[in-house]
Amino acid sequence: MADEPHPQAQEVLAMLDAQNSPPTYGVTPTVAREQFRRLTAEMPATAVGDVADFAIEGPDGDLPIRAYVPEGEGPFPVLVYYHGGGWVIGGLDEYENVTSAICDRAEVVVLSVDYRLAPEHPFPAQLEDAYAAADWASEFAEHVSGDPDRVAVGGDSAGGNLAAAVSLLARDRDGPELAHQSLVYPAVASPVLHDFDSYEENAEGYFLERASIDWFYERWLPSELHARNEYAAPLLARDLSGLPSATVVTAGFDPLRDEGIAYAERLAEADVAVGHEHYADMIHGFVSMTELVDTAHAAVDVVSEELAATLHA
Repeated sequence: MADEPHPQAQEVLAMLDAQNSPPTYGVTPTVAREQFRRLTAEMPATAVGDVADFAIEGPDGDLPIRAYVPEGEGPFPVLVYYHGGGWVIGGLDEYENVTSAICDRAEVVVLSVDYRLAPEHPFPAQLEDAYAAADWASEFAEHVSGDPDRVAVGGDSAGGNLAAAVSLLARDRDGPELAHQSLVYPAVASPVLHDFDSYEENAEGYFLERASIDWFYERWLPSELHARNEYAAPLLARDLSGLPSATVVTAGFDPLRDEGIAYAERLAEADVAVGHEHYADMIHGFVSMTELVDTAHAAVDVVSEELAATLHA
């Protein structure tokens, strides 16, 4: 492990400290969402062939989707992408820089999912929406220049949790045949059953803090019963065999570091093909910091290359 974060990551942390904004765990969800919007406002999108907003029929009303379509002639493979934000904050606009970049670099249609947020909609609302979007892609992707027979799922942090859980659900329900799962510093552990060194080592001072993690989980999993559900915490799943191939990205100065590493190892032990890329000097959220951290582009390249290698094969 690196002795300290990369200088560019340290600059980001210094910038955040200078803003004098209260921490996520010190404000309401509404304020936390607005703070996150402001934080991501200067991260421009990559130009792609087309961008279209629409809604599909979700489990509880309309489920907004934003489709990013590459230049050229389709049909293209599809990545159903779930944004991060602790299941409480974040949305389509806040992740345009990442979703558009993957669309361009992997030459895939990216369907970014505006799933319901907690605490207004606690678990399993997000997972129900996430699964519905993957199911829709496997049936209707051709209408957005996608190939319904080549569908992957992916996401970062809470979105990585949803991608992992959708992969489990699709296997267990005999649902859509998913080709790959892209898991960027995924939250896959149970807040009541797991404990990792990285929680203590990176508890404060590295963007995502332990107190914020607790705040997110309290709003997303108000019942301890749900915290013991393997679809809320995929690391609890006894059997990870038969899942789609995976890309797992982890960061050294991230409280979620060790659970991401553990999940990559468990997948490999279950004979799932796994590419694990560890960035020892990075912090949680770095992949979204495309205008501030050069390594963000390297990580997007890794995710895109592994997606392309699987989906374009």
